[in-house]
Amino acid sequence: MSMTFDMELFLSGVLTGSHTTRQRHLRQAKAIQTAIAERWQRDNPWTWQRKHLAWFLNHHLNQHTESTRYYYLLTMQLLTHRLGKTWQFNR
Repeated sequence: MSMTFDMELFLSGVLTGSHTTRQRHLRQAKAIQTAIAERWQRDNPWTWQRKHLAWFLNHHLNQHTESTRYYYLLTMQLLTHRLGKTWQFNR
């Protein structure tokens, strides 16, 4: 039995703001994790590449509103900060 990756523990060091904001980032990070795991079988953010997050933003969210894409972009910035990467994404 494999252990599932704990996104809440992973982001705990970089999550700031109100309780509602932290919950939104966690919910969105888990959605990103699920989509990448289904597409590339990589459920651990430490194994992600920039192309995985770019795919999520550009293809998985392509039918969503601009505001939704913006909020996911904020969550992606937290993820990349936690990973120690300097990846940039265009809206």
